[in-house]
Amino acid sequence: MASKSGFMKDALVLFAITLVSGLCLGFVYDLTKEPIAQATIDKNNRTYQEVLASASTFADVDGSAEAIAELAASGELAGFGGVAIESVLAGTDASGAVVGYVINSLSNDSYGGAVKISVGFDAEGTITGVGIREINDTPGLGLKAKDAAFKDQYIGKNEDSLVVTKMGASASNEIDAISGATITSNATTNAVNAALYYLHNCMN
Repeated sequence: MASKSGFMKDALVLFAITLVSGLCLGFVYDLTKEPIAQATIDKNNRTYQEVLASASTFADVDGSAEAIAELAASGELAGFGGVAIESVLAGTDASGAVVGYVINSLSNDSYGGAVKISVGFDAEGTITGVGIREINDTPGLGLKAKDAAFKDQYIGKNEDSLVVTKMGASASNEIDAISGATITSNATTNAVNAALYYLHNCMN
């Protein structure tokens, strides 16, 4: 049987190892937290520039956080499934003039979970681009939502809402589904619909 002193020694060694490991992990986290956060900001800014190319800088719209919270509490987006608005940004050009908006939205109904997008709108409310910020889906199927052949269908749309079709888009409010990935097509489109709803109903 191990002695009491031996047991205490082992416990102290284990405690010391745990303490040092915790300190090391904390140090690594502090060291990498800021670069990771900056990388995320840079990636998002590239997406904003992609969907609203006429803008050079982007900033949160005053009062948008409160408007987003009110919209979420109202349940008005429930018709589009598990969607939400994350943030609303004004895009300004080099002279400081507002040239449009970027609305960040998401749907939790994609095949691989959440799909997070950025939707660009010009001053007239027409979609100038849709960028995928986050998606976890099947390569060759749902991940085709990132391809221009799918997401560029939204450009030029200025509708109250859009619908997905598997029969070939023939109306201005229709979007062709990705073959074999209707669930992801619907989720992405409903995230766009959430952005459209916010634009038409919550912007001053």
